[in-house]
Amino acid sequence: MVKDKRLIELRKLKNKKRPSFRRVESWRYKRVKDSWRKARGIDSQTRKKTKAGVKSPTVGYRNPKKVRGLHPSGFEEIRVSTIQEIKNLNKNHHAIKISGKLGAKKRIALIDYCQKRGFRILNLGISQKEIESLETMAESPISDMESEDFLDIDDLEGSLGGE
Repeated sequence: MVKDKRLIELRKLKNKKRPSFRRVESWRYKRVKDSWRKARGIDSQTRKKTKAGVKSPTVGYRNPKKVRGLHPSGFEEIRVSTIQEIKNLNKNHHAIKISGKLGAKKRIALIDYCQKRGFRILNLGISQKEIESLETMAESPISDMESEDFLDIDDLEGSLGGE
């Protein structure tokens, strides 16, 4: 984690002040997409950087180098899909995002391992509820469930008009 919280706060302020860089005249024509393209016209106000032109991306809008690319919490995000990938990481510098391609069984094992080691898991969110429901389903055997939920052969024969 970054020791200097001041840089993270500075990044937040810079992100608020940064304009949304739009392609010149994208608001005028449907055929011109909104994504930024450098202005190249010979009389373009944006290319000349006059007050009338649209703001262009420049070096001055960049974030401080020490916090560039970090999670808002100050940790470096690492995407993980196996336990072996976690072994080389430091819990004070790295925060973990668990791959979305993992199934429930491996996800549960990976989350337990991470929490025991003290790592911060960034995308636990809704999947935590899913994991708890899966664990309760795994713990309760089928015999504990009510017999009303399952159909007997006798019930089927009676409803079909059999003897």
